[in-house]
Amino acid sequence: MFESLTERLTQAFRKLRAPGRLTPAEVQSGIREIRQALLAADVHYGVVRDLLARVEERAVGEKVVESLAPAEQLLAIVRGEMKAAMGGEASKLRLSGRPAVVLLVGPAGSGKTTTAGKLARHLVRKGRKPLLVCADPQRPAAAEQLSTVAARLGVAFAAEVEDPVTGVGQSAERARKELLDVLIVDTPGAPPGVSPPLFVAELVATLGPSDVLLVLDAMVGQEAVRMAEAFLPLGVTGLVLTKLDGDARGGAALSLPSRLGKPVLFVGVGEKPDDLEPFDPGRMADRILGFGDLTGLAEKLAEVGGEEVAATAARVKEGTFTLEDFLTQIEAMSRAGPLDQLLAKIPGLGKVAQDEGVAEELTRTRAIIQSMTVEERRDPHIIGASRKRRIARGSGTTVQAVNQLLSQYEQARRLVRGFGKRRMPPGWGGPAPVTR
Repeated sequence: MFESLTERLTQAFRKLRAPGRLTPAEVQSGIREIRQALLAADVHYGVVRDLLARVEERAVGEKVVESLAPAEQLLAIVRGEMKAAMGGEASKLRLSGRPAVVLLVGPAGSGKTTTAGKLARHLVRKGRKPLLVCADPQRPAAAEQLSTVAARLGVAFAAEVEDPVTGVGQSAERARKELLDVLIVDTPGAPPGVSPPLFVAELVATLGPSDVLLVLDAMVGQEAVRMAEAFLPLGVTGLVLTKLDGDARGGAALSLPSRLGKPVLFVGVGEKPDDLEPFDPGRMADRILGFGDLTGLAEKLAEVGGEEVAATAARVKEGTFTLEDFLTQIEAMSRAGPLDQLLAKIPGLGKVAQDEGVAEELTRTRAIIQSMTVEERRDPHIIGASRKRRIARGSGTTVQAVNQLLSQYEQARRLVRGFGKRRMPPGWGGPAPVTR
């Protein structure tokens, strides 16, 4: 996710981390490189212009060049303005009414039907009882697709394709009788630049939905701004960005909230029912800037691993990191979803997450750690040559593989320790960067 943008921004700030204070010329040079990185990521020009104008104003106002840690100070400002550009604070579904009605609208092919199922799954985990409703008379097999999704999730389903307006009203009445508290309505898409069918506006007028979610494909970049304009008259209350896991640039996530004036509520990060994440601007800014999302990791792993995993993730966040912690996380990751997505949330492991052989590598790592004693996992420095040979035999690997793991662990341990203990620059709402 956002690999290209993260790499370019990392390079830009790396150049500013020389000892001593920055000159005004160096600050301006850094801002120019950030501008080029954002434009290359297909971020809307107006967003880049406004964001960096605020960065420059704050950098001068807060006297970054006179700071003892100027690169960190500038990075904190960029992080804050990036968070503001993406909406500032996290927004949530309104879900008012009995039942609450959530209408999904958007261009054809943006992933509305898949998102409907993921949203149902999300709400079930929150203790809600959704009813999935297909109101798409245009797309062949639309009802069958949503019915299959509903059956897989074990949630109620209704197809209202002959007369969507009347039918969805009847589905709302059914929901009230069956004590189903959220109606999730999947509507037909429209080609780019074309307004949605008239009956979709009738649905909005008749049902008075608490939430009208505009579903957009993150892969189209800032073009999503133009595609969204045809749906804004429907009273859009929030956005859902799909396929964010395949977006190496980040243009849509950074452009849409400010250009459309609507918050991003959710992002799709995979094809499975659980691959829908609430959108948090601050945490997303951290991920774009290469600091991962340990809070999100802790939440995700807590869902599948319980209190032990949550406690382990909290220790990592505070800067404590042992091989025993790593093993606990790996075992939970195997149950929590694609390993590359989860590893990308850990600072310093972004490139590891992109490796296609990451699953195989983690399986080998798991075997090596499991072949260690508890004492060795907690204090790997006691592992000498004879212990390495024993661990290699027990894990079916080689001493070289054991050495490689210990070396990688030591690098990660230093990174996480610095991440947890380093003082945050003023105004920084998330983790401070580690400098060497």
